[in-house]
Amino acid sequence: MNLSNLRPAKGSVKNRKRIGRGTGSGRGGTSTRGHKGAGSRSGHSTKIGFEGGQMPLQRRVPKFGFKNLNRVEYNGVNLDALQELVEKHNLTTVTLEELVAHGLVAKKDKVKILGRGELKAKVEVTAHAFSASAQAAIEAAGGSIVKL
Repeated sequence: MNLSNLRPAKGSVKNRKRIGRGTGSGRGGTSTRGHKGAGSRSGHSTKIGFEGGQMPLQRRVPKFGFKNLNRVEYNGVNLDALQELVEKHNLTTVTLEELVAHGLVAKKDKVKILGRGELKAKVEVTAHAFSASAQAAIEAAGGSIVKL
């Protein structure tokens, strides 16, 4: 098999419907647009979501909740992930650059250290935020925290 004899699967390619090619075609005359009205005229387009005058779905569904425009999204990193990172790479300080380099967070993410798991290593951790339990666990292990 090579590129010169590739063919689509049998029955997968159909001819398009050619409208406006005489009454014998079954799609001549009004060319499937019907008689009169805006839909039959050239240049007509309905707005997105328009349902022919029926109340559109977007307006029928109830709205609720609140989106805070000033919300700060943090990417969480747990203590067990930190412990694994420290053991694997023999680290004494864990910075954002280390977390990015080892694929735990993305470059532009704000990082919050969370308290799942336990930390045995004495390590200095740099992040944007810390949960109370994570901060206590890091300091109990003899480490320190640096908030950005």
